[in-house]
Amino acid sequence: MRMHTLVLAALALMAGQADAQPLNAGLDRAGFDTSVRPQDDLFRAANGQWLKDTPIPADKHSYGTFYQLTDRADERVRRIVEELAAKRGAKGNEQKIGAFYRGYLDEAAIDKAGLAPLAPWLKQIDALKTPADLAGLMGRWQGVVSLPLASAVYPDFKNPGIYQAIFWQDGLGLPDRGYYLEDNERFEKARAAYLVYLEALFSLSGDKAAAEHAKTVFALEKRLAEAQWTRVDNRDPVKTYNPTTAPAWQKAAAGLDWTRFVREAALPVDKSFSIGQPSYATAVARAVSEVPLADWKLYLRVRLLHGAAPVLPKAFRDAHFAFSGRALQGKEQPKPRWQQGTDALDAALGEAVGQVYVARHFPPAYKARMNELVGKLLAAYGQSIDGLTWMGPQTKARARQKLASYTTKIGYPDVWRSYAGLQVREGDALGNLMRAGRFTHEFRAHLAGRPVDRREWDMTPQTVNAYYNPTMNEIVFPAAILEPPFFDMKADDAANYGAIGAIIGHEISHGFDDSGSQFDAQGKLDNWWTDDDRKAFEALAAQLVAQYEAYEPLPGKKLNGRLTLGENIADLSGLQIAYKAYHLALAGKPAPVIDGLSGDQRFFLAWAQAWRIKAREERLLQLLTVDTHSPPEFRANGAAVNHDGFHSSFETKPGDRMYKPAESRIRIW
Repeated sequence: MRMHTLVLAALALMAGQADAQPLNAGLDRAGFDTSVRPQDDLFRAANGQWLKDTPIPADKHSYGTFYQLTDRADERVRRIVEELAAKRGAKGNEQKIGAFYRGYLDEAAIDKAGLAPLAPWLKQIDALKTPADLAGLMGRWQGVVSLPLASAVYPDFKNPGIYQAIFWQDGLGLPDRGYYLEDNERFEKARAAYLVYLEALFSLSGDKAAAEHAKTVFALEKRLAEAQWTRVDNRDPVKTYNPTTAPAWQKAAAGLDWTRFVREAALPVDKSFSIGQPSYATAVARAVSEVPLADWKLYLRVRLLHGAAPVLPKAFRDAHFAFSGRALQGKEQPKPRWQQGTDALDAALGEAVGQVYVARHFPPAYKARMNELVGKLLAAYGQSIDGLTWMGPQTKARARQKLASYTTKIGYPDVWRSYAGLQVREGDALGNLMRAGRFTHEFRAHLAGRPVDRREWDMTPQTVNAYYNPTMNEIVFPAAILEPPFFDMKADDAANYGAIGAIIGHEISHGFDDSGSQFDAQGKLDNWWTDDDRKAFEALAAQLVAQYEAYEPLPGKKLNGRLTLGENIADLSGLQIAYKAYHLALAGKPAPVIDGLSGDQRFFLAWAQAWRIKAREERLLQLLTVDTHSPPEFRANGAAVNHDGFHSSFETKPGDRMYKPAESRIRIW
């Protein structure tokens, strides 16, 4: 969910150890650019030399500390699955992991099989006779192929103790509606590359009218894109919560057979579901009834070929990379096949692999120490709430109640998922991928209408990430993020609080950003604010929007302050409470000066180094269009510029590029 919350164990591990061993600053001084003053550009002062000296690997669209940590986790998974893949006669999950990985890596067998494994799926398209058949196929392919309407199952926003199905807009081959609709050179280049890709998919599958059919599919997707909601609107939980039933929605959007669609999606027809974007769902239903079935068949064919391309013959894999990897993200070569395999395996059998990963790489003591650390950050957040000047006592009481109700999950689930119903066959890479996708979908679909299991996780332990879930009111930190380079066992607390602590604080703060703050302590979508306090919050948020919309990461392409608002609030607030927690940890004692840097200076430099990432221009364009996070340098500088501690520790003055008068600094939580 949020690709920014890396490694959190160090802080607790370091507590009480500073006096036992020599301290170091916990910073990569070789990565500093000494020609840049922190007062002018904190991000480049901390990372400028690294940015100059470090190329982005050919198989990556971006590179930095996050990606280094992901590579480490992937290498560990590789060793696990290669051991299991070498076993013959294995049973249960070991057999499934080994057979899946062996099949995925056997490119020679994939090439030899050609399109034969895909034939049953292509026959399903050919068999369509009516719009009702199309609706049925759209349901049957949920979890397997990206289609105009995607389904998922999550706690009901208004009744978070019960699971509810949600239908969401999807099904575009380009990353976002803007790629189809915006008139600028960068998007035009992406559109041209997509048409080349569509034509290649048709041509490689034996279509003699590939160029014409590529244009037909693009026109249909553009029609869908015109009806889709913006990503800013999709961040609004009130707008996107629209409960209904199949009979009721059949009247509102009659062009699609909703009963058949829902049933084939393995969802209960007699239960309510939510439509994320009602006007778009209506437009899809209209397109099903108005667009010729022949055009829909072409669309389905390329969506199927695109989704299956990684396990199709080399020409398909090459075409897929030329578009998805090179044209859209600027990569120079594909990921190594083994790493593609571990990615696919994580989606298919993630918790089965995670169980072994945890046993090897997550010492039990980490969990207890992590809980202790998170407790310190939660306590600092509570103090922050108490000190707010813009919020009244009634809302403060509800905010404290919500904070006290947080659930923290560390490392791995208490109960592991069963994969007993998943069939994984030797030498069937495509079939394994398709069955795993549908298995995961049906696992979720069968939960609709049932009580929520609060023990479940939305990430695997080997995932380098973390998240806040508003309907569960929980913060979750998988095992793989509890790793260097985000902490140093020999470093002092300042660096660890600046990097790890601020990241933990970021996740805590998501419960109080512009979206998460609309959910109460029980995870219910409910306005627990007074009107005056909500207005005060929105006024502060508007200031943050204006600040970030002034940033221009690419010439002519500024940041979308509304799209990134929630993450920017979490960055700002997370940095504030980590700083508070750091000073609480000092317990009134002065921080040591190390390598000529004060404790506060090391805190902010560590924060900036945590966001050490560089990206290719194509990838940056994609992120600016679809991502709710600001690019790393603006996360580092954008939060620090509002922090009193940053200005005092570096003694900023008028004329410094990062100077901001105290009365203009944005303080939310």
